[in-house]
Amino acid sequence: MVAVEEQTILAELRSTETKSRAFGQLVQLHQEMLYHHVRRLVIDHDDADDVLQNTFVKAWRHIDSFRADSKIRTWLFRIATNEALTFLEKKKKQQFTDIENIQDDLRHSLAHGPHIDGDEIQMKLQQAILTLPDRQRTVFHLRYFDEMPYEEISQILEVTTGSLKASYHHAVKKIEAFLTARTDAS
Repeated sequence: MVAVEEQTILAELRSTETKSRAFGQLVQLHQEMLYHHVRRLVIDHDDADDVLQNTFVKAWRHIDSFRADSKIRTWLFRIATNEALTFLEKKKKQQFTDIENIQDDLRHSLAHGPHIDGDEIQMKLQQAILTLPDRQRTVFHLRYFDEMPYEEISQILEVTTGSLKASYHHAVKKIEAFLTARTDAS
């Protein structure tokens, strides 16, 4: 069903008469899923909204050059992921601080954000995920939360499937170590 819908939207995006309406449908179809993906990466609701807006602006600007080598969803995830990672890098540079302080800020936003809900176990998992390097965190989110196959993640991040599997494995081991250390300390 979604594949047929994407093909219809893609055909309508190619026509100047239906392009704006089709792009609106594209946004409507993918906005919520992309928001949650971006939100898990940048944590803060307002930051996620900004990154998502930048994602759709970039998609609009480049929709004519979309070659359909991948699904529209994959292409949008690639843009959103790159925008989120770029945002995090800019945030690090603007704050002239080390990664520990950024992670502390993200943990504080996670714990005190009005848009985060979840129990203690979920909070500990999120804290563990925040200890991962950005790229590993992205791979973990795409695989674990978005349940994407490695092949699609490979297209989004433009890396080999083998390196993704290794990144995911290392991320899981680091998360397990973090959670085990927290459990032992309790």
